[in-house]
Amino acid sequence: MKERRRKRILVTGGAGFLGSHLCERLIREGQEVLCVDNFFTGTRDNILHLLKEPYFEVLRHDICSPLHVEVDEIYNFACPASPRHYQADPIQTIKTSVFGALHLLTLAQRLKCKIFQASTSEVYGDPHFHPQKEEYWGNVNPIGLRSCYDEGKRCAETLFFDYKRTHLVPIKVARIFNTYGPRMHPNDGRVVSNFIVQALKNQPLTIYGDGTQTRSFCFVDDLINVVIKFMNSPESIAGPINIGNPAEYRVLDLAQEILRLTGSSSPIIHKPLPSDDPKQRRPDISLAQSFLDWRPKTSLETGLKATIAYFESILTHSGSCLNDKKSMHALNIL
Repeated sequence: MKERRRKRILVTGGAGFLGSHLCERLIREGQEVLCVDNFFTGTRDNILHLLKEPYFEVLRHDICSPLHVEVDEIYNFACPASPRHYQADPIQTIKTSVFGALHLLTLAQRLKCKIFQASTSEVYGDPHFHPQKEEYWGNVNPIGLRSCYDEGKRCAETLFFDYKRTHLVPIKVARIFNTYGPRMHPNDGRVVSNFIVQALKNQPLTIYGDGTQTRSFCFVDDLINVVIKFMNSPESIAGPINIGNPAEYRVLDLAQEILRLTGSSSPIIHKPLPSDDPKQRRPDISLAQSFLDWRPKTSLETGLKATIAYFESILTHSGSCLNDKKSMHALNIL
């Protein structure tokens, strides 16, 4: 019986929240993985358990510079994804999205291999249509505080489809909606990690605005399932395709659910809504259901329990790392 050939797969941003879960899954499926990260927001802790694997390799590299490797497939997850991190260096953020896409697409063109782009629901901006469908062009402020991320990802999508049309590069573009789970950074400023850490430390839960703004929350395992399924789909299915959980929750309701699950007595406080913060966010996943036969399976309660357990572990074993000074050190900023 002929042995199945092991694919060599490049995952940029592979030490980040989503990238590390993808690396883990690919290794579990018997692939060879080259994890590339500059460790700006990714951490070695996310991939320490993979270092013992014989078919896992780590390369410290910034994709703003060309990358010269030989691989069979490329997944591009390289870019800070939380407002706190991508606004810390907005010029670097947009360079990562745009120059990074150019360098990886050039690599894919040379290697004649498939390339996956982790795009974002933020390409829709503060949407006028709800839920968001892929044909909606969005309502994005091009000069705001979030523009480095929103417009960087929009430009990256443009580059991907231009390389498909001009150079016949086989692409996969997914617009990822809010995703949560173990390995989120405790100080990334996202609503799930913020609320859980605050609740576990019995600090006030901070809601920006009145809490009626909505979000959808997809557990990381569900997301990785569809990412790999999308990559392995026929080349004719290029996207963009929304991937996320269509269940919609008010931010206030999320806070109350986390208080219930943690048993915390933390109060809820309100602060002003940040600039360009979207009022509604929910994916229409009709294309993912139709083309990929996928929809998320993990309930919010189940996913939150797993995420809370992860943060409890951090607090128990290295709780002091949650203060700002040490957490910035843990980011391994170049």
